[in-house]
Amino acid sequence: MSAATLDSEKLGLVFQSRPDIIEGINRAADSPERVALFNEIVKHVYDQIQVDGEPALKRRKVDAPQSTSSVNGTQRMPAASVNAGDEPILLYIKEISVSVPQRKKFELCLTQNFIYARAPGTAAPIPQITYPWQDIEYIFYLPVPDKTQIHFNYVLFPKGTSLPSKSNPPVVEPLVFTVPATAPKEGVIGGSEAAGASAVSDTFKSLLHWAIERRLRAAGNAIDIVSANPSKFHSVVRQPQRPNEKAVHVSGFRGSKDGYLFFLENGILWGFKKPLIFIPLNRIAAISYTNILQITFNMVVEAFSGGDEPNEELEFGMLDQQDYGGIDDYIKRNGLQDRSMAEQRKAKLQLAENRTSKKEADGKEPCDAAGGDGHTELEKAHLEVEQQLQDDEDEDEEDYDPGSDESDGSGDSSEDGEGDDDDEDGEDNAEEYDEDEEGEEDGDGEEEGEEQELKAEPAPEATKPTKAKAAKPVKAEPVQQNVSQFPFDVV
Repeated sequence: MSAATLDSEKLGLVFQSRPDIIEGINRAADSPERVALFNEIVKHVYDQIQVDGEPALKRRKVDAPQSTSSVNGTQRMPAASVNAGDEPILLYIKEISVSVPQRKKFELCLTQNFIYARAPGTAAPIPQITYPWQDIEYIFYLPVPDKTQIHFNYVLFPKGTSLPSKSNPPVVEPLVFTVPATAPKEGVIGGSEAAGASAVSDTFKSLLHWAIERRLRAAGNAIDIVSANPSKFHSVVRQPQRPNEKAVHVSGFRGSKDGYLFFLENGILWGFKKPLIFIPLNRIAAISYTNILQITFNMVVEAFSGGDEPNEELEFGMLDQQDYGGIDDYIKRNGLQDRSMAEQRKAKLQLAENRTSKKEADGKEPCDAAGGDGHTELEKAHLEVEQQLQDDEDEDEEDYDPGSDESDGSGDSSEDGEGDDDDEDGEDNAEEYDEDEEGEEDGDGEEEGEEQELKAEPAPEATKPTKAKAAKPVKAEPVQQNVSQFPFDVV
């Protein structure tokens, strides 16, 4: 090997997972001295990772098949031994909008062993957006909500990224890119398979489904592209942007971030912002409902964690109550356990707690938490809300003291009618004359004595219970008035 030439073979083996480093070395190797230095470095690293005469990088590739057997008539090389940038591009599509892991327009490239993105006008793959076909675990094709024109997202989850471990987070992120429902423009498609792809390019969906599934099968990956099915689940909430189309998502929040829940045939997906989550059905331990209000409710998904880690709970909030029926049907249809009335959920169901404590205080038996009356959990929550409001009204009526606001009933004579006609404030001040009721019928002298006595000292509050007049409405705030303004009748 010439001293002025880089050892591309060893360089690719050592840095096969870092095409950006390879690109940087190629740029920096602009003199024979630097080429010789890089070759020495690569040789040293290569010798360090040799295990029984075979590069250890190939051995460390998780479940990487080392066979070169023919699949669908094509020869397949092990993905661990090649670089994405070194493989010939079978198909590329320009002007693809990527939103995760980076929000930018890229060219999407498909090779024998990889799918990756590259910047327009460049040849090097973006390291963070390079995925071996063998490592892809789930692929979804879903409509993008809140757009007037119909667009679809392709979502690719590499292994270990759909429901990542908290103790061992993955180093790669899912891939999300958007395509319209129309056909590709002329000149957008290229590569050695572009001629065959043109026959299936009526829409972006037909083109990409054909290309992706073809490459998955060639790599020995048997997964399918999963789409939402409105006949199995759809929201009853009308979409303002596309009112004639059934929405296959449910809007909600995870913490402070808004997003969309998709209830799919193989699990529940939360998208399309970071972090994306997909919970396969076989990892769902239970689904329950919390914070049930008149308009919204929360859903908690308990997922089995890998290894010795405890189960993880993922809460999705502010779901529209109108979608409860569809979500509950999905849970029952897939045999998922509903633990809404379990002990660990009761602390969050504050309305149910208040109702139970109220019944216990009244000496009544609380309702059976098992819900054997045939009502769903949401219906029972509605009943509890209505009953709580009724109880609050009953308490307000029980706390009402008519003696504090109405007349004490002493004015059975003609003074009652006159006081009512002249001013209701007379009734308020009339409460101060409980001890002089009988004196009102004795004449002017006793009434003048009353008036002088009231001027001399303030009137005491009524201390004995009085009989209220049932038909008389009461003002919320009585008007304070001087004693001299009280309308007396002189007999």
